[in-house]
Amino acid sequence: MKELKGSQKKYLRGLAHNLNPSAFIGQKGLTEALIEEIDTALEAAELIKVKFNDFKDKESKNSLSQKIAATTQSYIAGMIGHVVILYRPNKNSEKQKIQLA
Repeated sequence: MKELKGSQKKYLRGLAHNLNPSAFIGQKGLTEALIEEIDTALEAAELIKVKFNDFKDKESKNSLSQKIAATTQSYIAGMIGHVVILYRPNKNSEKQKIQLA
């Protein structure tokens, strides 16, 4: 997978502004069920937010975000506070809701 360009990330962050988080990462951390939930949400919406509830340090949030992106084969469009924005285009090009330039 190629990386997103800065302008593409900015566009996706703008689209995600009004979205509510699709998944919450709490004390149990990253579980198999949570990965499946995130994967299903990406399949349905292409662009989602995931909120970190019990993480204070930036390093653990960054590493978990990278792990989620690698596992779900998605892109990190941005990280704002305790929320990471993930994007994965639909595999079927006819069903893609978001078109990136």
